[in-house]
Amino acid sequence: MKKQYIWILLSLISLSACKKLDQEPESAPTKSAVFGSEAGLKLYTNSFYAMDFLPKNSTSKDAMSDYLAVKAVSDFLLPGAYTATLSTGWTWNDLRNINYFIENCNDPAIPAEVRNNYLGLARYFRAYFYMEKVKRFGDVPWIGKPLNIDDPKLYGGRDKREVVMDSVLADINFACANIQAVNDPTRSTVTKWVAYAFKSRICLFEGTFRKYHTELGLQSTASVWLDQAASAAKEVMDKGGYAINTAGGPNVSYRQVFTSTVPLANEVLQASVSDLTLNVLNEANWWWTSGTYGQKASFTKTFINTYLNLDGTPFTNNPSYSTMLFKDEVKGRDLRLKQTIRSGDYKRISGGVAVPAPPVFSYTFTGYQPIKWTLDDTYYDAGALNTNAISLFRYAEVLLNFAEAKAELGTLTDADWAGTIGVLRARAGITGGLTSKPTVADPYLTANYFPGITDAAILEIRRERGIELSLEGFRFSDILRWKRGELMEQEWNGFYVPALNTPMDLNEDGILDVAFYNATKPTPEVAGVTYVNVSPTVSGKPNSQLLKNGSFGELTWMKETTRKWEDKMYYYPIPQADLQKNPALGQNKGWE
Repeated sequence: MKKQYIWILLSLISLSACKKLDQEPESAPTKSAVFGSEAGLKLYTNSFYAMDFLPKNSTSKDAMSDYLAVKAVSDFLLPGAYTATLSTGWTWNDLRNINYFIENCNDPAIPAEVRNNYLGLARYFRAYFYMEKVKRFGDVPWIGKPLNIDDPKLYGGRDKREVVMDSVLADINFACANIQAVNDPTRSTVTKWVAYAFKSRICLFEGTFRKYHTELGLQSTASVWLDQAASAAKEVMDKGGYAINTAGGPNVSYRQVFTSTVPLANEVLQASVSDLTLNVLNEANWWWTSGTYGQKASFTKTFINTYLNLDGTPFTNNPSYSTMLFKDEVKGRDLRLKQTIRSGDYKRISGGVAVPAPPVFSYTFTGYQPIKWTLDDTYYDAGALNTNAISLFRYAEVLLNFAEAKAELGTLTDADWAGTIGVLRARAGITGGLTSKPTVADPYLTANYFPGITDAAILEIRRERGIELSLEGFRFSDILRWKRGELMEQEWNGFYVPALNTPMDLNEDGILDVAFYNATKPTPEVAGVTYVNVSPTVSGKPNSQLLKNGSFGELTWMKETTRKWEDKMYYYPIPQADLQKNPALGQNKGWE
């Protein structure tokens, strides 16, 4: 198991072998000790797990998305606020470390298959590094070797996206073919199946990006990438031995994946594992339940509306869906909903006692308060104390990648649907539409999310992806590849409030929870009720918390703050400081 302190130690070992990664090692014996034995190769490649571009042991994901209202709008979305001087991410030290290993892992005393295993790991991490760079900046320089300080490539321009992505594909193909480990019981390292899962992620991103970003002129190559995505996912599906977790039944089996201390090995391919004895913990509760530390991220009603009824029909088919009270709208729905937000009979543990826990408006703006990553005991709320493992790759994503790639190719069959979307929905307690792909497009999805998409299967797979992978860090990338940046402007709306000054019981436990008032708080106050001021102004300033119709309607958050999406924002600007050092890089269009 790769613990954090081990990664740091191994990173130091590898760095000492490479000196500053800008020069030759100080002595041949030190280099030989690393590259002349399998133990040395293993030590070096273990250092890759601590690299900065990899996801960390964090659950503060998707704060930058369309479906979460947060306490502060990102500068990236504020008109004129984000410039190249604020941009980050143009860092290359980790690549130097990887390339140094690849160049020097060539000792003939080590069998070729052993060397290729570790080269496969190195090229996996290089593919990961470059995929993140391409997602952020588009065209980037492809650097396939460690550069000397006088190498002209250091001051060269950027390579075209297609050149870089062809190299990324070559790297991940080599990794899939040569990584030998097929099972890590700890689920903390990269195995062959993790590599295939990542290949499906890479190729789905690139294939759909090329298909929908017609300005690139690469539509004719999209199907090649989508084929590769489907094939890589199918390798995991047919040979990996994974399954969707169903332990405990549909009321708990989904959330178990995200709250378990030990990664659920049936579904999780790789995770960032916490360890109480080593004090390697995460801060999920602190981030999601604090009124000050995190972003107070809350789902929007527009997104919550996409959760299906248990019979598989759209919730929005009900003509009164928009005015249903919170206590009613959460009933009879996809059981992932109650495992993702506070609702119904959800309870928290305080001092060893389980107590009802409705949404709390000191933590939520919309009423849809997330619980997916949090532990129920309030003990964990007070700092970085969480022990749950953070999944990095799980089987559900693989199924979604396969289904989406096939649907985009136009080759999705009923059997494909049943084996992917059907399996995920069955785990969620949904009973209808599990065995055959849909043929009728849901007008709610086309009107609110994907205008122009008429294929019912593609729409439903996108619905399923949003729900199944919510808060796991995929949403902004999906918006980018689908070319739906305008979703970032979508209203941050909350649940329906029928009237002012009327306390509401959100979880039907007989205790009133929240009331909304305009300027003057009603008297006498009801004990235990949180009172929320929805007056247009508070202390002479615009109020961020409003009701859409003044005295009733959906809650809205931060309507006074304009969020604006422009096409240039599908890429971040090259940071100004780096562009000044190397003008040959050129700036991304629109950020000049």
